[in-house]
Amino acid sequence: LSTKAGSRSLLAALASKVKHINGRYERFLEKTFPRFYVLYATFTKGIQALFLEVKEIRKIKSKMSQQRLSVQQLPYREMERLRQFRRDVIKAIPIGIIAIPPFANFLVIVLMYFFPRQLLIRYFWTPSQQVEFLDAYDAIRRDSYPDVVRSIALAARSLPEPQLQKRLQELCAEVQRGSQPRAAELYAVRSLFSGSPLGLNKLQVSHVKALSQVLFLTPHLPAFFLRHRLRSHVLEIRHLDRAMLRLGLGQLSEEELKAACYLRGLNSTHLGMSECRAWLEQWLGLSCKLQASEASLLANSMVLLSLNYL
Repeated sequence: LSTKAGSRSLLAALASKVKHINGRYERFLEKTFPRFYVLYATFTKGIQALFLEVKEIRKIKSKMSQQRLSVQQLPYREMERLRQFRRDVIKAIPIGIIAIPPFANFLVIVLMYFFPRQLLIRYFWTPSQQVEFLDAYDAIRRDSYPDVVRSIALAARSLPEPQLQKRLQELCAEVQRGSQPRAAELYAVRSLFSGSPLGLNKLQVSHVKALSQVLFLTPHLPAFFLRHRLRSHVLEIRHLDRAMLRLGLGQLSEEELKAACYLRGLNSTHLGMSECRAWLEQWLGLSCKLQASEASLLANSMVLLSLNYL
């Protein structure tokens, strides 16, 4: 027992010494190389956050296995955590492949330094980079918004129901003039998005590609895979919406509110909590009423409800 106690005491003393030396080293970097220190601190905190995230994901997976739960049965935060972690892993695959050859680590470091937005996952972005990169991704996404609205307006010309056809055309015209439709107006024309030509399986390929870019999915795939991936991601958001409604918007932090808006098409990086909550209330008012067969309306609503917000 005394030997074990002595070993623990020695390890504790060693850990304390290492911590002290590391603290001095960080203070030296902060004073001497402040720009490098920001990168160093971001990387260190990112590694710690990623390690903790992996532990949480393992707990969630273990819970699902023990209780025989599907992803859709999880609480909102756990469901969102799995979704985001999966996207992070997919994004990290290319840099992992590049690092496989011997001595390729130096190339990886160079690439990560010059292309942080494209290659680094969110844990390794500085606070200023997070805002900058989210704005950059939203700018890319918003380039496809006018294409989506034009595609809806074009498809509306061949709709079989004259009254709903006219209403949808008016909605598109209002959006193109800078107005924002209400969720109730979109819900009133929901039947038009279940069949041809606005059902998800009937949309023009150009329309599907534009919606894929809205969801940050690559548009460079065959039409069948584009439609499958688009449906899968839209239905995933629909499940998240229902879990969020069960939790209640009042339970979400400012960071969670902004992330939820951003995922659903609205650039929330410069919005406050009240604005994000108001927009999400409108979104949930539409999303949670729709059926799986109306996934096309949900995908298009990501553009129609956010294009001219504020």
